[in-house]
Amino acid sequence: MNHSEFINKCKELVAEYANNHLDVTDKANITTDNVFVVWSCKTLQNSKALLSTTLSDGMYYECTLNGDKKEIYFDAYKKWENKVIKV
Repeated sequence: MNHSEFINKCKELVAEYANNHLDVTDKANITTDNVFVVWSCKTLQNSKALLSTTLSDGMYYECTLNGDKKEIYFDAYKKWENKVIKV
């Protein structure tokens, strides 16, 4: 799986997850067009991507491709807080 195929698969996984976990009152249908890549990288046969959707639900997603095992690991996170700390 090349990096472009990996990114497309990640967008499919995020859209599917978001649609399966939406509250019924949200009345939204997430497609891959509503999923965007925040960051991605490819190192040797492995890839990683951080993604989010256009929903204002504070969720973000991490997909990691283990190229040796041909497996994608999928994590879903909820953003609880974002604050500035002066140092």
